[in-house]
Amino acid sequence: MIRIEIRRSENRGIIGFKLSGHAQYDEPGKDIVCAGVTAVTFGTVNSIEALLKLNLHPKTPKRGYLEVTIPDVPDERSGQDLQLLLESMVCMLRGIESSYGKYVQLKEIHA
Repeated sequence: MIRIEIRRSENRGIIGFKLSGHAQYDEPGKDIVCAGVTAVTFGTVNSIEALLKLNLHPKTPKRGYLEVTIPDVPDERSGQDLQLLLESMVCMLRGIESSYGKYVQLKEIHA
């Protein structure tokens, strides 16, 4: 199972996320659940880095693991754009969880 943890601040903004595990929906290379989660999370990281010019320094020490801590942003507009991209990621992951809940679990942690 892929476990996804979204960390939120007291004001409910996303301050980081982590995912670990493997869906095991199908054999490696054919696992659409793993591919979907990977595309959404890495696509979000790449979008943030390319569009907002923020380096997130994602941690990927092993296959099936990604951890990102959201840095402070230089201005309010960038912070709003960053949160919009992250909230979009959460919506997409919730959709995957809704369809494939046996293979994906998402939880939110409030700091």
